[in-house]
Amino acid sequence: MSFTETVLLVLDLLGTFVFAISGVLLAARRGYDITGGLVLGLLAGIGGGMIRDILLDRVPNALAHPIYLAPPLLATLLIYLIGQRTLRARIWIIVFDALGMGLFSLTGTAIALEAGAQAPVALLMGALTACGGGLLRDVVANEDPAIFRGTDLYLIPALFGSGLTILADRIGLLGGVTSVLIAAFAFGFRMLAWRLQWRVPQPMRQWSLRARDGQSRRKRLPAVFRRPD
Repeated sequence: MSFTETVLLVLDLLGTFVFAISGVLLAARRGYDITGGLVLGLLAGIGGGMIRDILLDRVPNALAHPIYLAPPLLATLLIYLIGQRTLRARIWIIVFDALGMGLFSLTGTAIALEAGAQAPVALLMGALTACGGGLLRDVVANEDPAIFRGTDLYLIPALFGSGLTILADRIGLLGGVTSVLIAAFAFGFRMLAWRLQWRVPQPMRQWSLRARDGQSRRKRLPAVFRRPD
């Protein structure tokens, strides 16, 4: 295994872990038991990668390499041991989710390129890897999916990281250091977009780059990914 392949494997496992952390933290916020936390951790950590591999006609990494099952297990045990400290986990769910998105936009694209996918397909596979697990996690937890609401620029940072990966590969610069930088850029883009509440154009006369004032509040817990008004 080359140095670059080793770095990509480590980053992929790290992405699995931090995405799983976001799932388990969401389960803790919802008051689920440890098995519920494990389910959300598995969905977030390996869900997007499994969908990607099935579409690429590959044996999913989580099945071909059982080591991919270890990060969700470790994440579940870690959050379980922390206990009550997870009650105010909202910001950490967002941070770990953004970390996973940044890492998976890189590794998902690199895996698709290695499988022989053309650039447009690799771009979509990278975005799917970055967003698919979080989408499954949110749907199962009855949370507003981050890709649809509240976190307006979620898919765009994923496409940004995926596009940078393809560009680096095409010019022959995709290596260990470059991979870390790409993941960091995608993560930074995502967090900046969340912090400033950047929005893509919306229908029904909501064409604004910032959230509107006076949005209605819900009686249930607010969406994790939506900053409070």
